[in-house]
Amino acid sequence: MNHTDIARYRLLNQQIAMPIFTHPGEVVQWLGAMQAQDYLGALWAVGLRMAHATEQMIEQAVTEKTIVRTWPMRGTIHFVAPADVRWMLELLTPRVIQRSQGRLKQLGLDAAMITASAHVVANALQGGKQLTRNELYALLEAAQIATSNQRGLHILGQLAHQQLICFGARAGKQPTFTLLDEWVPHAKSLPLDEALARLAMRYFTGHGPATIQDLIWWSGLTTSAAKNAIALCAGQLAHERIGDQEYYWHQRMPSTLHDARGIHLLPPFDEFLVGYRDRSAALDPQYNTMVVPGSNGIFNPIIVLDGQVVGTWKRVLSQTGVILTFSPFSSGNAIDAQSLVAPAERYGNFLGKRATVQM
Repeated sequence: MNHTDIARYRLLNQQIAMPIFTHPGEVVQWLGAMQAQDYLGALWAVGLRMAHATEQMIEQAVTEKTIVRTWPMRGTIHFVAPADVRWMLELLTPRVIQRSQGRLKQLGLDAAMITASAHVVANALQGGKQLTRNELYALLEAAQIATSNQRGLHILGQLAHQQLICFGARAGKQPTFTLLDEWVPHAKSLPLDEALARLAMRYFTGHGPATIQDLIWWSGLTTSAAKNAIALCAGQLAHERIGDQEYYWHQRMPSTLHDARGIHLLPPFDEFLVGYRDRSAALDPQYNTMVVPGSNGIFNPIIVLDGQVVGTWKRVLSQTGVILTFSPFSSGNAIDAQSLVAPAERYGNFLGKRATVQM
């Protein structure tokens, strides 16, 4: 296996090149967790990994609780399978909470304030209620708990990390919050070793080939915990040293790269890039700032050709259509308007809109 092969195997293992699943919950569980801070982009991230999907189908899965949106790792919003919510939060959020203490102190949010906020929010949401962020902020303000200057956002994040709340269904275009215990009452805890092994298996199955450094980045585990996680499932993992790095993947990884070709339109923050610390297998470092302008952590939507990121794209919606504008990195790759018609039409079908290509 060489460096280029890594990116192509990831296309297959991430279900981008040859999707096999028919339900959004299967996709999310396969990947372990999928970054979902950009909600509409995350819907497409799930949909593109299915043979036939619509935006309405993925959003319906959120409403029906077969995928759950919350803050399980890195202090960032992800989609996870409902059965995985509890043990992932228990395993991964204590370090996030610890690292957030300095910022909470700056905002004047001590443990007593978070506890008081939890009481207000729990009372408001009890009985299956779903409230928007602004509705919760109003209740907190009424209880003399200020939410300005990002205090409200950090309060809700802490309550999610503490397993009190998660996202519910959208109210119009606004996200709502609900009680985790009521939204997914059957989510289970796991013993530490079982949780570590399951996390590593999910990651290397859905993201492999990848390194221990990639696992640490993606999950937020300590180095010692990540090493332990790999050791616990070593019998199910294959590995190979490529360059100066050891790469791991599930033993049942596809044996051929024949199907890892073609053009794919990936949303912002897609796991194909954001799921790894080292993204150079798919993205030439000279183009890093084209994908993450200003190195500010905001990822643009990307064009992927045969496993390589070769440009970015953006959309403009109208009532009936979607205009897709493409910006290839170089004129030397095999990207032209005609080659983008099929992937653009696929995205348009996902939205239920007619797609128009612009270069």
